[in-house]
Parts: sequence; structure tokens; C-alpha cells
Amino acid sequence: MTESPHLLVNRQASIVTVTLDRPEQRNALSLPLMLELTQVLQDIGSSDARGVIIAANGPVFSAGHHFADMAGRSHDKIRALFRICTEMMDCLQALPQPVVARVHGLATAAGCQLVATCDLAVAGTGASFALPGGKGALFCHTPLVAVARNLGRKRALELAMTGDPIDAQTAADWGLVNRVVPDDQLEAATLDLINRATSGPAESKGWGKQAYYQQIELPQSAAYARAGDVMAENAVGAAAQDSFRAFLDKRKH
Repeated sequence: MTESPHLLVNRQASIVTVTLDRPEQRNALSLPLMLELTQVLQDIGSSDARGVIIAANGPVFSAGHHFADMAGRSHDKIRALFRICTEMMDCLQALPQPVVARVHGLATAAGCQLVATCDLAVAGTGASFALPGGKGALFCHTPLVAVARNLGRKRALELAMTGDPIDAQTAADWGLVNRVVPDDQLEAATLDLINRATSGPAESKGWGKQAYYQQIELPQSAAYARAGDVMAENAVGAAAQDSFRAFLDKRKH
């Protein structure tokens, strides 16, 4: 296990678990933590790891942005902070490896954004999710970008406008997480999901993930064009051609 001021990085076989490790700050996404997490993700992306789990220590998954990074700061400084957060979130989706959030406790504001940005998410029954800016002076503008891409418009705006938390089962029903399990089964269920999500050729999985994020924001005709280009490139690769031949050989016999 690799230790740092803000994170724990542990690799077991082909899966890397990155754990937010500032429980005394409710795992707030402070500037140093975001910079460190971005670097760790980039390192994982260029490694032979096949999957990533994002987890957290302490009673709270993440309370979102660290207000100390914004209090008394200029517009330019705060805008730069949000750019760094966006770069970190984009890095998660640019990785060729599947990324699963393992969520316990509260995931709020940018912490909820982090869950929404991961490819997949498993929550314990005790988890809850909120965009609390609707109750205060700072609306959750940037967290809503990611959350709204997981939920329907009405539900995303309900979260953002009321600021009220939702429980884990509601988050699953609304599409923010894949499934909910008892808290004492959270680690095992997350590992099961990442193992299933990383089965098969890693290169094909990486192409599939990255093409998904490229096409999902496009109009349908452009999305089909992009997906068709990537699928054709994938199909002429050695792994796909080998699978075609194996299938045809079995059929002939």
C-alpha cells in the first residue's frame, strides 16, 4: 500500500483501490487532494492495472469542496480551483480502466459529483447523497453537471434546488448508483462488480469506455458514426479477429 498525505493506494492483483484518507476533513476535495488524485489516476491509466475502486476512510465518503480553498479568494483563484476539479473528474472518465465508486456515509456536493463521474458505483445501505448548495448561498453548479448526466432532469433539479439528501436506495432507483448492499457487504460487492466489469480483453474494454463517453453527448447520427468507426477499428484488431476465428472453428465442428 502506498501512503500519501491525502490518499492510500493499494493494488491487489490487477485492481487498484484509491482511498480518500482525510477523515478529519470529511474527505473534502481540497486543492492538494485533487492534484494528488489526478496524478495517481494518470499513473494508473498508464499502468497494466485492469480496474480502479474509489473509496474513502472515516464516516463520510466526501463532503465536497474544501471551503478553506474558496474563503477570501479572488474570482481567478476560485475559477482555477474548479478547473482543477473538472480535470480530475475528466481524468476518471479518460482512464481506459473501469472505475467503481465504493460509497459509504455521505457523498455531498463535489463528493456526489465524484460518485456520478465514476463509471459504476455501489453504495452501502447507510450511504446518502446530496447537492446541498440549494439550501445555501453557493448553488452546486459544477456537481450538477455530472449528476444531471446520471439522472433525469426533474430529479437532478430536485436534488439541486432543495438541497435535501436522498438515501442509497433512492439513489439506485434514480440511477446515481448501480446497486445498494448491506454496509457489511459493501467491500465484497464492489470487488465483485469491478471483477466482472474488467473481464475480457483490456484493450477492447478501454476502447468501449472511451467511445461511450465520446458518443453519449453527440446527436444520434454523429454518435453512430463515431461508434461505428471505433467498432470497426476494434473488429480488425488481433483479439477480435482471434475470437471470430475461434467461434467459426467451433461452428464448423
